[in-house]
Parts: sequence; structure tokens; C-alpha cells
Amino acid sequence: MSWTRVFVLTLLTTLLILTFCSVVRSAAVRGNTKAANSKGSARKVFTPESDASNFLKRRSRRSTRYYEFLVEQRVKIAANERWRENNEEQRDEHEHYVEEERDEQNERSRETNEQYREYHYDGLQPRYYWFH
Repeated sequence: MSWTRVFVLTLLTTLLILTFCSVVRSAAVRGNTKAANSKGSARKVFTPESDASNFLKRRSRRSTRYYEFLVEQRVKIAANERWRENNEEQRDEHEHYVEEERDEQNERSRETNEQYREYHYDGLQPRYYWFH
């Protein structure tokens, strides 16, 4: 029973929508007076073929602003790359400097320790004999 009610209800709504659509279409087209005016308005909207082709030829090329934008982007990218390379180079130089300083410091401390051991050597080698 409920299926028949649903089916009838959908049919009625469809019929109602179709009748409103036909009313709207008939209200939109009333007479032929607009048909004559539409041809005049079509002449205003459409341009001659030569003007249209010239317009399309001009518009098909990219504007100079786009090329300027691309050039500016390339310049920015190149500047960023140079900046990055410069920073990397400076970082590498600093790392080399720090490594050399560390090596020199280690060498100096090793030499100092060696001299200290030679000066204080008492014949007891290894050190654990010193502290018993």
C-alpha cells in the first residue's frame, strides 16, 4: 500500500513540475516583436570577421608583463642560488678552520703531555704502579 502512495505522489509532483515549466516557457515567448530586435542586437554584439581575427591575433600572444614576470623569477632564483652557494662555501670554510684549530690544539696538548711524562718519568710504567 505504501509503495503505491509513493509512486502516485512522485507522479503528481512530476506532472506539477512539467506544467510549471510549460507555463514558464509560454510566458517567456510572447510575440515576434523581440525577434526583430534580436537581429539588431546581434549586429551590435558581433564584430566583423577582420576585427575579430585581429583581436584574437593580438590576444593569442602572451603579454609583456608575463615575460617580465618570468625574467624577474629567473633573476630571483639565480640570486637565491648564489646566496645559498655563498653560505655553503662560508660554512665549509668555517668547518675547515675549526677542524684545523682542533687538530692543532690536540697536537699541542699531546706534545705537552709527552713532555710532562718525559720530565716526570721515574721508571715506573704503567701508571697503576704509582698509586699502590
